[in-house]
Amino acid sequence: MSQITFKGNPIHTVGTLPEVGTTAQEFTLVAADLSEKHLADFTGKRVLLNIFPSIDTGVCAASAREFNKDASSLENTVVINVSRDLPFALNRFCAAEGLKNVEVLSDFRGNFGEDYGVTLEDSPLKGLLSRAVVILDEKGKVIYTEQVPEIGQEPNYEAAVNALK
Repeated sequence: MSQITFKGNPIHTVGTLPEVGTTAQEFTLVAADLSEKHLADFTGKRVLLNIFPSIDTGVCAASAREFNKDASSLENTVVINVSRDLPFALNRFCAAEGLKNVEVLSDFRGNFGEDYGVTLEDSPLKGLLSRAVVILDEKGKVIYTEQVPEIGQEPNYEAAVNALK
C-alpha cells in the first residue's frame, strides 16, 4: 500500500505501482463506445498511463491537457487517461477540450485500480483511483512510475516525457 495525502491528510492505496523493469499486468478498460480495450491492443507502442480520480477536477483536467500537448511530439507513443469516470464523461471532456492526442479509458467496471495498486482505500475519494503515471515500453515492460504524493498535485510531466526520450 502507498501512503499519500488528500488535502494534507494521510490516505492509502490498495497496493503499490508496478515496479520498473517488470512486465505490466494485462488490463481491460472501457472506451467511449463501451467497447473493451486491453493492454495487448497497444503492443508495439509505448504507453503512458495518466491515472487520476476524476476528469471533472482541475488537476485531473490539467494533466489530460498537458499530456495531450506532449503526446503530439512523442514518437510511437499512446497516452491513455484512466479513471473510474464513466466513459461518456471522459469522452465529453476530451471532445469539449479538443484533446485528440490521447485515449480515454474507464475502469468503472474493471480491476485495473486494484491490479495497478492505485485504488484509494480510504478518504472521501475511497474507490476512485489515485493520481499516478505508469509508462510502458513497446513490449509492455514498466520503464517509469510516479505515485503523486498529494492528490491535488500535478504529476511530474517533464520526468514522464523524459522517460520516453
